[in-house]
Amino acid sequence: MTDEPGSAAAEPVPVPRSTYRLQITATFDLDAAAATVDYIRDLGADWVYLSPLLQAEAGSDHGYDVVDHSLVDPARGGADALNRFATAAHLSGRGVLVDIVPNHMGVATPRQNSWWWDLLQNGQQSRYAEAFDVDWAFGHGRIRIPVLGDGPGQLDQLKIVDGELHYFDNHFPIAAGSADDGANPAGVHDRQNYELVNWRRADDELNYRRFFAVNSLAGIRVEMPWVFEESHREIVRWVREGLVQGLRVDHPDGLADPARYLEALRRATHGAYVLVEKILEGPEQLPTSWATAGTTGYDALTDIDRVLVDPAGQADLDALELRLQGENAAGWGKLVYHNKRVVADGILRSEVLRIARLVPSDEQSNDHTADALAELLAWFPVYRSYLPLGRDNLQAAANRSIAHRPEFEAEIHRLLPLLGDQEHPAAVRFQQTSGMVMAKGVEDRAYYRFSRLTSLNEVGADPDEFAVTVTEFHDRQRARQAGFPLSMTTLSTHDTKRGEDVRARISVLAEIPARWRAVLEQLRARHPIGDAPFENLLWQAIVGAWPASRERLFAYALKAAREAGTSTTWTEQNADFEAKLDGLITAVVSPGPTHDLIIDLFSELQQAGWSNSLSLKLLQLTMPGVPDVYQGSELWETSLVDPDNRRPVDYELRRELLTRIDDGWLPPIDEGAAAKLLITSRALRLRRDRADLFTRYVSIPAFGAAAGHIVAFDRGGAIALATRLPVGLRSAGGWGDTTVVVAGRSYIDVLTQERFDGPSLRVADVLARYPAALLVADDDDRGFPFDPTLHNRTGRHA
Repeated sequence: MTDEPGSAAAEPVPVPRSTYRLQITATFDLDAAAATVDYIRDLGADWVYLSPLLQAEAGSDHGYDVVDHSLVDPARGGADALNRFATAAHLSGRGVLVDIVPNHMGVATPRQNSWWWDLLQNGQQSRYAEAFDVDWAFGHGRIRIPVLGDGPGQLDQLKIVDGELHYFDNHFPIAAGSADDGANPAGVHDRQNYELVNWRRADDELNYRRFFAVNSLAGIRVEMPWVFEESHREIVRWVREGLVQGLRVDHPDGLADPARYLEALRRATHGAYVLVEKILEGPEQLPTSWATAGTTGYDALTDIDRVLVDPAGQADLDALELRLQGENAAGWGKLVYHNKRVVADGILRSEVLRIARLVPSDEQSNDHTADALAELLAWFPVYRSYLPLGRDNLQAAANRSIAHRPEFEAEIHRLLPLLGDQEHPAAVRFQQTSGMVMAKGVEDRAYYRFSRLTSLNEVGADPDEFAVTVTEFHDRQRARQAGFPLSMTTLSTHDTKRGEDVRARISVLAEIPARWRAVLEQLRARHPIGDAPFENLLWQAIVGAWPASRERLFAYALKAAREAGTSTTWTEQNADFEAKLDGLITAVVSPGPTHDLIIDLFSELQQAGWSNSLSLKLLQLTMPGVPDVYQGSELWETSLVDPDNRRPVDYELRRELLTRIDDGWLPPIDEGAAAKLLITSRALRLRRDRADLFTRYVSIPAFGAAAGHIVAFDRGGAIALATRLPVGLRSAGGWGDTTVVVAGRSYIDVLTQERFDGPSLRVADVLARYPAALLVADDDDRGFPFDPTLHNRTGRHA
């Protein structure tokens, strides 16, 4: 796709030591981002990490609906603003990492997307017929556009205006000469290369690949060399001209051949730093053959969350979940299967049927083939395979499918050779589809139906894994250091279901399950809405995000309920149920007994939640990998699901607090969250300025009655200590005589500047002020004593 890099490949590839994610929008554009660079530098982040920049649908606040690959979005500042931003970043010594979207394009407004407009106008004769993934034969030579409303006579609503076909606010092109005879609009429509159909037909009859089930995001075929070249020309220019140092690839699982794509990207960018938004299931490993430094960090998030969850709370919370689920109770595995099967038979049936059409069969057996394919997709244990990698997962899905539905045994055995053949079109499309089914069935359905402990219901996580031991946590970090030391780590993103500090507080419930059960019973008695598991999920979200406005809480409640689909849905809304939700949220934020119950429980959870939050942050910033700080999360991040997690950030407040900290202020742990900013800035600065202290991973043993309440490790000179299970620690009387064993040197905590003498450190002394500490030897001859108040104002990328 691009020539092999020449001499430039011999230059060292820039790699970030940390990143800071900014969401670039029309209201926070590239010039606004440039104005934050000095703050990001002072915070300690090494690179600035930007959301997608190419021209997106007008009004898009996320940028993942690209309509023109050749332009930096004018609404986000345009090419000149990108130049100004890159100049500001580089003068400040920061590198730049940018999110790119190779899998799909935005097609909600056809006129904005010249590729799509040309496809609709010219059909199979369009140059872009090869760029989009359309099954023309199934559409009888036309591409189906699901925009028509319900009711008869919808095509009678069409109008011809200025040479276009209009259906209310939807405008479409007219093929040359197809309206010259004065035919009525419906007749002209029948001559087009597209067919406008009822929106409900998308589930079964769509004939173009989408991003998940989003009709307005059409998949493109970057496996075609010219499509890759034209869709990446501007992106490659950024890298080759030095504006951008690294790329983050969105949704690689949608691509026909992710490995081939990543190799093409490596060649085009001369081996630039690249991350992939890949979700790994359980022990699944990122393919080592991929040209990538690693994932965007959901796997790290899972580890950190679970090491701070009390395993002793599982039995009580399991019992509560069983009682709330009632006669519909099922384990997580069965819940996942059921919801994936519903998705495969519902909103993604078009994709399943398209695979079936690639399998040799007669018309009578096609439905049976589709049924067997849906069963395989529902039982598939990971997001997708990358043949020949992952054939074992295909076999595992086959075994589960046959055990569950023996009548499919013969058909599945017929399908397996085809689906295991990496060259077969059915195998390629099955791999692209399995990730869709997993995402929609699990992330957007099962996560909202399983309420045991909702801090575990996070993107990339397995809610069935309740907690991990400290030993298991250490094992996973050693594997990370050995395998993908430059993979990203994260705690919050634009896609997380709950902000990191919401999860930190909810996780405290595992330490007090009986108390939670009692409070939940009171809340449910006051506000019965007839959906017990969802009530548990909702009340946890309210307590976790508190304090929050009525608008934020109701928006979350409504979205979560419709995603769950148990009492109301996006397409079949239950007005009575949604009115009950409205009343519940009103009671939460209004003076009265419900409000008082929430306040009382919040007060009980607050200190322990803050302890978890600070521990989470220190662990993530110091563990193996490249830590990312999501915009604003250096203070309490109590956002809920998008768009709540894309709210504006008050950078002036953060600047003021950071200045005070740099002047010597050791902030208390309170609502102001400056203690979190202290930990974030000190850890980021140490990683940026003393990378030599983060070259290995060794667990540090603890001794004493409270040894189980600490996570401690040595990264090669930087020693991290973090508290876990703070409620139990307090109940046991604190740290007592607990110690950790280090080298026989003198150490300084870069958070507090206090000094401690090894080899045996009393944890009660080290963690007297904060629940976390970051120690370095103060007799180091490589640049210590370290002064965390000094900023590296030039940096490596100047």
